[in-house]
Amino acid sequence: MSEQDGGWSNYRPSKTLWAWSIVGASALTMVLGFTLGGWVTTGRANVMRDIAVRDAKADLVAGVCVHNFVTASGAADNLKALQAKSSWQRDDFINEGGWTKIAGIDDTVTNAAEACADQLMKLKELPKSPDAVVTDS
Repeated sequence: MSEQDGGWSNYRPSKTLWAWSIVGASALTMVLGFTLGGWVTTGRANVMRDIAVRDAKADLVAGVCVHNFVTASGAADNLKALQAKSSWQRDDFINEGGWTKIAGIDDTVTNAAEACADQLMKLKELPKSPDAVVTDS
């Protein structure tokens, strides 16, 4: 098109070009949305929700576990025994000690014993007062 023909101001795309432009723009929007925009499918959102719920339960039970461990009789000896265990044996030690048990919850909470053991391993020594237990999440 030349200046004499009116340039772009007189251009009229065909219906086919409009249709393909809409299809292309929609496809580009979806690709960018799902790759860079953080969009997720319903299935992926459900998986993410389930993981968040599981991790929240584990953190809650781990906090209770640390409190139960520290307030139990022989806590200092138990801490030394825990520190002597290898990393893959610590969650079994915690479960066998019963520190992850919470009244009203019959099932074991996934990853709770491991999180409890990790928090206990960070303690250099037992707190003087059981109420002073502070755990990092």
